[in-house]
Amino acid sequence: MFDNLPDLDKLKDKAEEIAEEHGDKISDGLEKAGDLVDEKTDGKHSEQIDTAVDKAQALLERLAQNAENTDGKDRSAE
Repeated sequence: MFDNLPDLDKLKDKAEEIAEEHGDKISDGLEKAGDLVDEKTDGKHSEQIDTAVDKAQALLERLAQNAENTDGKDRSAE
């Protein structure tokens, strides 16, 4: 069942790397997507959309922070 855990670690490391390198662009895209959805729903779900965008941006920040904390370290030892 857990045979693919090393693959998941590689995927996590790649996500952290991308978040660190391109976090600002991804964050801007999340904001634009939220604005578009809000516009298409005529503002009926603004609060929920804002919450979702905020949570996605917080996750992005955590991924980038994890990448910063492991830079220069052997990630395969984790």
